[in-house]
Order: sequence, then structure tokens, then C-alpha cells
Amino acid sequence: MQDVAATHDRSILHETTVGAGLPIIDTYYKLVEARDRVHRIDGCASGTLGFLLSEIGKGRRFSESLRRAMEKGYTEPDPRDDLSGMDVARKALILGRLLGFEGELQDIALESLVPEAARNLPLATFLVRLEDFDHAWEARALAARENRRVLRYVASVTKRRIEVGLQAVESTSPFAALKGTDNQVAFTTMRYRTSPLIITGPGAGPAVTAAGVLNDILALAAS
Repeated sequence: MQDVAATHDRSILHETTVGAGLPIIDTYYKLVEARDRVHRIDGCASGTLGFLLSEIGKGRRFSESLRRAMEKGYTEPDPRDDLSGMDVARKALILGRLLGFEGELQDIALESLVPEAARNLPLATFLVRLEDFDHAWEARALAARENRRVLRYVASVTKRRIEVGLQAVESTSPFAALKGTDNQVAFTTMRYRTSPLIITGPGAGPAVTAAGVLNDILALAAS
């Protein structure tokens, strides 16, 4: 689509497709315009999964944490749509296109957080059986804590490969400091090689998303 737009001397801006109002795509283009080279982009790009894992990290049960996320309106009507990781995979593909990734959605190494036994259950049955999955999550969280790590759902993007899945990140990682529904993206570039450039902030919400759309409109109007 970008090629078609360029052929007709048009521009397509899509800042809010990743990270709502966070200047993620804008930052990529500014780095490239300054003759930097982006080698990889890593990020936590789901406010829903960020909230869920933050709650589990506090010692709360998976079932309780997921129900809290649903009550707050953070999840899709079927929370398995969030747990599948597909939303993060789509965002990762958008970032991958910036780096020159030529694969499609099915080429992404994607780890779903939906237990295999729950994937084909009716929604009502899945919600009733949430406690069945608490033990596995408790074991994951305990293993992470024993290694001084925390669980985060991370997308890792390069020109050649995209991986999306659960990671136990070191407590010193910027991702470990994330709280609630905040998103975070780290750019590893030619200039920011040993200390990646980090962008952190609300990754969802009508106000920040509207601000991102408005910025795109103003940029188009000024071009």
C-alpha cells in the first residue's frame, strides 16, 4: 500500500496502529531520516496482557487477574482473543514491514497463552473453568521469581524473523518495570546498540489514540 501511495504522490500515516498515541512509528522514521540503522525492535505491545502479567507478578491467581481485566474493560468480549497473542503479532508485523520483513502473519513464531484444552470451549465454559489453569500460571510465575525475573509478553522484530511470546525477563530489564496497561518499545540501532532507545506510556485509551490520529492528520495537512 505504501508503494501504491508513493506512485500517486500520496502519504499513508498509521501511527496509532501500534501503541495507540505513543510515537513509535514516528520515532522509527526520525531515526532513519537521521541516517541511523534500526537493527531490531522489541516491545510489550498489549495493554491487556501487560495488566494480566503484572497482576500475576503480584501473586494474584490467573483466574482472578483475568476477571479483573475483563471487569475493567481491558479485554475483548472473548478474552482468548487477547490471550492468543494475535493482536501483538499483527502489530509486530507492522513493525517488521518497516525493517523490511517480507513474511506474512503466518510466518511469525507466535506463542498463544490460551491453554490448548480451552481453545475450542464455548466462552461461558471457558470462563467457568478459569481456575483450572491457575496452577500452571503459578508455576510459571514462581519459576520466574526464583530466577529474579518477571513474566512479560514480548514481540521481537528483525528484518528476517519475528517472534511473539511469553518471556521471563531479567529484573533489570526496562520491560520488568512496566505496570498496568502501559506499552513499551525498545529500538536497537546502529547508534543505540548497547543502550536501546526506549519509548514507554499508555498503549490504549480513546484520548491518547485520538491524539495520535490528530497528529497524523496535522502532519498530512502540513505536507
